[in-house]
Amino acid sequence: MTQVIRSPGQLGTMIQNARVARHLTQQALADLAGTGQKTVSKIESGYPGTRLDTIFGILAVLELDLVLAPRRTGAPDLGAIF
Repeated sequence: MTQVIRSPGQLGTMIQNARVARHLTQQALADLAGTGQKTVSKIESGYPGTRLDTIFGILAVLELDLVLAPRRTGAPDLGAIF
C-alpha cells in the first residue's frame, strides 16, 4: 500500500496504524527503535519536531520505506479518492 503523506499528523496516523497492525504497544515500538514511549506518542499525535533519524528508526522497525515523488498537480484522480 502506498500512502501520500503531507503533514506530521498524517505521518503519525500511518505510523500508529502500522504499529497497531503489528500488535506492538508504543513502548514495544520505542524499545525496538531505541527511543522513548513519549516520543512515539508525540509522533503518533502529529508532533512536528521529531528528529529525522528517530523517524527513520521507527520506519525501519515497522518495515516501512519513505519514498519521495513529485507532487501531482491538476485535477484529482477520482480513482485514488474512491
